[in-house]
Amino acid sequence: MDVTEKVLELLQEARGPVSGEQMAEALGVTRNTVWKAVKRLREAGYVISAVTNQGYRLLSESDVLTPGNIRRRLEPQAALTAIDVRESVTSTNTVLKELAEQGGREGMVVIAHRQTQGKGRLGRSFYSPRGGGLYMSILLRPAFPAEEALSITTAAAVAVARAIDEVTGDRALIKWVNDVYFHGRKVCGILTEASVDFETGGLQYAVLGMGTNLTPPEGGFPPEVAQVAGALFPENAPPGARTQLAAAILNHFFTYYKAMPQRTYMDEYRSRSLLTGMGITFMEGSTQREGTVLGIDSQARLLVKLPNGTQRCFGAGEVNIQRDFLERLRQET
Repeated sequence: MDVTEKVLELLQEARGPVSGEQMAEALGVTRNTVWKAVKRLREAGYVISAVTNQGYRLLSESDVLTPGNIRRRLEPQAALTAIDVRESVTSTNTVLKELAEQGGREGMVVIAHRQTQGKGRLGRSFYSPRGGGLYMSILLRPAFPAEEALSITTAAAVAVARAIDEVTGDRALIKWVNDVYFHGRKVCGILTEASVDFETGGLQYAVLGMGTNLTPPEGGFPPEVAQVAGALFPENAPPGARTQLAAAILNHFFTYYKAMPQRTYMDEYRSRSLLTGMGITFMEGSTQREGTVLGIDSQARLLVKLPNGTQRCFGAGEVNIQRDFLERLRQET
């Protein structure tokens, strides 16, 4: 149990205000450490008053990210999810993959306040500090063929983008194939990991992971991602924003998932394309190429026009945006 959890426990047990000095003494830490813990609890949605010469008092937990608070916002299509909110995990995807191997049922959801080994695409890590983001994975047991697995990722991208619109009142865009951008910066990464049944050609299970930055981490993003990463809110998120975002993502995703393999979301996916009209670099085999994105086809493949005028359908791999296009987008927003 870390200091933040211990401070919360003291506040929950107190019958009245409890001073920072009292908590610091009880926990063997400084008053500044207690103050930082209270700040993190407020960012997580706890309503805590501070009265001069009296101390802190916990007023409400109704906006806190808990299974019950999320469930109250779920619509029928997502109502059968089993939600587990944890303080810290290695990776929500790793936890759910272990549960899947043990026979876990479809619809299990693991949400963490912090990941110590968050996963990104191509073996990269995903920075997941406490208090700044929503880190969530869903266990799925799809009835469609393994080649349709890309549909899970693209559907999730639209679900996250729509949820961000609802929470912020502004429009999110999708960088093909699995990143969500807001005001020219990456605010969400999506990773789908699957186990294939080679006898049937179907999926034994798929684990869909989504990490969304609500606020910048204390001290800022690490240097390796600082030029790209962003957050939905510049400082504190509104009360209940994390809970609202989690429920909205689940509601939108399960609407699309229950209609698969039909891609009912593709028109919206295309309309939110960050890359359309942009100059990009991409790998074709071992060759790096440049081109301009024309759009996205019905199979969620990227349509690229090369400098010589020929066109390519690009179905998998890594795409990099030419810097001047991204800077222009940030200036416009």
